[in-house]
Amino acid sequence: MLARVSRAERNQFTVLCGDSEYTARPRGSFFGDDRERPVVGDWVEVTPISEEDCMIEAIRPRKSILKRADQSGHAMGYVKTMQEQVMVANFDYVFILTSLNEDYSLNRIARYVSVTLEGGGIPVVILTKADLCPDVPPYLKEVAALSEKVRVHAISTHTGCGLEELQDYFHEGVTIALLGSSGVGKSTLMNRLLGREILKTSAIREKDGKGRHTTTARQLFVQDGITLIDTPGMRELGLVDAQSGVSGTFSDIEELASQCRFRDCTHGREPGCAIRKALDNGTLDKTRWEMYQNLMGESRKNADMKAIAIQRKKMNKSGNRRNW
Repeated sequence: MLARVSRAERNQFTVLCGDSEYTARPRGSFFGDDRERPVVGDWVEVTPISEEDCMIEAIRPRKSILKRADQSGHAMGYVKTMQEQVMVANFDYVFILTSLNEDYSLNRIARYVSVTLEGGGIPVVILTKADLCPDVPPYLKEVAALSEKVRVHAISTHTGCGLEELQDYFHEGVTIALLGSSGVGKSTLMNRLLGREILKTSAIREKDGKGRHTTTARQLFVQDGITLIDTPGMRELGLVDAQSGVSGTFSDIEELASQCRFRDCTHGREPGCAIRKALDNGTLDKTRWEMYQNLMGESRKNADMKAIAIQRKKMNKSGNRRNW
């Protein structure tokens, strides 16, 4: 049977097959080193074992994914094995939620947008708690200027302001994943969209605008043919192999770089550098350039570390562990 993963915790999964829900576990072959594990949103082939249980046999090809750098619980300076973790799969839109309070960070939004574009989704930035912000338009303008591929809306789940704009995304068969820090209102918005209190909510701390984790696992819900995927709050989302996503977010910078005299221009002191010229005459904002450099540099560095980890694993398997 064909089913969809609605919840994943360690090696136990919940899958939806039509109107039925099953507890599922993957077949032993999934535990090989190079096998991809199922994630929430995956379409999987399952074999029923009983009226309540089934076995996951295979994962159908994914049309989109959200992935992040996995540092295995270490601080960046102590990471020995950089990996990447697929969080959710098979979505159309990603709602990137951020509050119009101390949580607001254009850099974090750019990071989430890059990951979304890299994974094949459409980024939709949702600025929440608009009723508590005295001047919303500048934030809308700033986010809209981040990338031509971004859609942005300001909403208030308390007053209902802006929620009608989101109806444009709700069509039967559409899947929407929600990303954002704790306390930005993901669970509250999910409850409003689903029309029922299905997720717990909690208040933010007044001193710093941060919230507590109310969602502890990724979960998928279906309402009127529309699928919503909730994710735990994340303050950080490390980039790895996301260069095309960063390029898509900063397509204006990529276009400028293509106009440099030298193909391998480092945008330093080379003559004919279009980036330096744009920075000097003010057509390229310095902060935007630095944001692009930081995100692209992080993605490339983590990609290199991942490649080293893969090579180290191959060497260990072959029995050749020299100086790794």
